[in-house]
Amino acid sequence: MNVTQDPAAATDWGPFGRPIFDDPKARALSRVGVVDVGSNSVRLVVFDGAARSPAYFYNEKIMCALGAGLSESGRLNPEGRERALSALRRFQHLAQGMGLPPLSAVATAAVRDAEDGPEFCDEVLRETGLKIHVIDGREEARLSAQGVLLGWPGAYGLVCDIGGSSMELAEIQENSVGRRVTSSLGPLKLRDVKGGRKGRKEHIKQVIEQLKAEMGPQRDRLFLVGGSWRAIARIDMHRRGYPLKVLHEYRMSAKDVRETARYIEAADLNKLRGACGVSASRMALVPYAVDVLSRLVKTFKPKDIAVSSYGIREGLLYEQMPQRLRARDPLVEASRFAEMKDARVPGFGKTMYDFVSPLFANARHSKRRLVKAACLLHDVSWRAHPDYRAEVCFDNATRANLGGLKHSERVFLGLALLHRYSNKRQGSSFEHLYGLLDEKGQQEAEVLGKAMRFGAMLMVTGNGDIGALRWQPRKRILHVDLPDAARPLYGEVAESRLKSLAKTLEAEIDLRFVKPTPAPEAG
Repeated sequence: MNVTQDPAAATDWGPFGRPIFDDPKARALSRVGVVDVGSNSVRLVVFDGAARSPAYFYNEKIMCALGAGLSESGRLNPEGRERALSALRRFQHLAQGMGLPPLSAVATAAVRDAEDGPEFCDEVLRETGLKIHVIDGREEARLSAQGVLLGWPGAYGLVCDIGGSSMELAEIQENSVGRRVTSSLGPLKLRDVKGGRKGRKEHIKQVIEQLKAEMGPQRDRLFLVGGSWRAIARIDMHRRGYPLKVLHEYRMSAKDVRETARYIEAADLNKLRGACGVSASRMALVPYAVDVLSRLVKTFKPKDIAVSSYGIREGLLYEQMPQRLRARDPLVEASRFAEMKDARVPGFGKTMYDFVSPLFANARHSKRRLVKAACLLHDVSWRAHPDYRAEVCFDNATRANLGGLKHSERVFLGLALLHRYSNKRQGSSFEHLYGLLDEKGQQEAEVLGKAMRFGAMLMVTGNGDIGALRWQPRKRILHVDLPDAARPLYGEVAESRLKSLAKTLEAEIDLRFVKPTPAPEAG
């Protein structure tokens, strides 16, 4: 992950910069509502929290199928139009009740293609006061790609966003959106293609070959955005028996796509949708979407495939961010916001990070950002019952809406926070997830957790001096220098936690209490 930093901020706060969620520009984005009027669904999302990595304060979707039958009639589905109008009345009323600034609303393929699309927008404005901005396919592709960049700063590859009536492609590199194209390969339109499945697959092949000619070679990562892709990912998880049911950053290979396509073709779709938690209306579109995905992967041959829960709605939020905010690490910013909101001693996370960092002196940036996030989050679950606190921490870390985290990194973060409250991880209800992280990663997470467990015994103020660790891995010596003023804090529980850390490191302890250096006498 390539995240640029403000040099002046980095001087005082390390590679992650000074916290900025109190900046007025960040506060202005603290609660923002967006509406996405799609061909298949109409959705309201209200983002709240740290502006760089917002939480979903409110999220409601109504399946309207506005684009159903559009290819034949040229008009919006009448029933879907009524349902969409009703949903938009509700969304506008909710937004007013929440005291939100004006909603940002966009409409995509169905409304822009339908001859009565302008009439529908006028009706919505008249009935609700909500102005809908109808965007073209290239703009839809750009916003979806920006949504991916919100979750993956510095990401590069090809973003593919599938809706009900269209499919868009956009390339991303160096934190910007490059070439982008749109097509009619949405499942609602594919249902109307003549010639049965054979005719449909030939049509898909021709269109994707045209898209490849326009986009050029795209052999990097393929990011999948859209409800139909997420439904296919759920089915892939079910087929593989994958343990972590988090769609964002779920990875598939070309082989997985081929095997899941065959699995869907042979399955009873009613039974499959129940097993995978996919709605009936969404499952009806999956056979069309999986044919598109199969051809897309076969044609572009991406190195790997990642599912993104972030798309056009998150792209609208990203659009409003100043560049200084966009450049920040979403994981670290979300963790800072959680510490500010929920920790007993806000600000101690930085002190903790400085304290444990010597144990990870040679770690790459990708590991250090996880260490930073863990230190910021180490105390935010203190309200949980002590008997369940360790598992609550693991569950929160692995399932929370956090951007920029691979599934293995979620498990690392979860294990580190689990060991913040527990010496042992065996026997927890989440043990089946540990295998997503290799043995070395599990060991490092335990070291981090136990170091935080010891450091927390020295927590008095947010920015006080709690001492320093120095680790000599070859000699297996852990040097611990504590301020002499902290001597009363080093009781039997603190001593026990330090010994537990040393045991995990297979180290000897060199403990010293350091008196402050006297100030020089005035000459």
